[in-house]
Amino acid sequence: MIRILFTLLMAEVGVVIVLLFKTPLRKLAVMGLDRLKRGRGPVMLKTVAGTILIMLSSSIYSMAKIKNRSTEIGGLNPTEQVLMSFHILEASLMGYSLLLALIIDRLHHYIRELRGLRKSMEAVMKQNRALEEAKSGGSDEINTRDKEIAKLNEQIQQLKTENEKKLKELKAAEANTTALRKQSEGFLIEYDRLLEDNQNLRNQLHSIDLTLSHSDSKKHS
Repeated sequence: MIRILFTLLMAEVGVVIVLLFKTPLRKLAVMGLDRLKRGRGPVMLKTVAGTILIMLSSSIYSMAKIKNRSTEIGGLNPTEQVLMSFHILEASLMGYSLLLALIIDRLHHYIRELRGLRKSMEAVMKQNRALEEAKSGGSDEINTRDKEIAKLNEQIQQLKTENEKKLKELKAAEANTTALRKQSEGFLIEYDRLLEDNQNLRNQLHSIDLTLSHSDSKKHS
C-alpha cells in the first residue's frame, strides 16, 4: 500500500509540474484531464477520493487508539511504535495525495479559464480594430461607433483585469506547489528515517524474542 501511495504521489507531482510550465506536455495533460472529467470519469475520481478518505480516517483512528493505550500503560512498546510509525507514514501519504489532486483540479480549471479569456480578448480587439478602421474612413455613424468602441474598450479592460487576477491565482498556486515539493523532499528524508527506525525496532523485537526464548529454555531445563 505504501508503494502504491508513493507512486500516486510522484505521479501527481509530475502532473503539477507539467501544468505549471507552458510546454507541449501541458497541452497533452490538459487534454487528458478534459477527457478524465467527462463521462464516468468524475464518478470514478470521487470514488477513489472517498476510498482514500475512509482509509485516512481509519489510520487516524488507529493512531488515536494506540495513543490512548500508551497513555493508560505509560508508554509504547516496540510493536506499537512500529505500528504508530506505519500509520503516520500512511496517513501523511494519503493526505498529500488528496492535496495534490485538489491542486491539479484547480490548475486545470484556471488554465481553461485563461484560455477562454484570451480568446474573448482577441475577438473583442478584432472588433475594436474593425470599428477604428471604419471610423477612419468616415461615416454618418461615427458617434454610434465611438460609443461602441468605448464599450469595447471597457470590455477589454475588464478582461485584462480578470486575466491579471487569474494569473495571480496561478502564481499563488505555483508558489504553493513549490512549497509542497519542498515538503515532499523533507517527507522522503523522514520516510528513510522511519524505515531505519522500523528496522531498528524489528531488531530489538528479535533480540527480545531471543532473550525470552532463552529464558524459557532455562526454566524448562
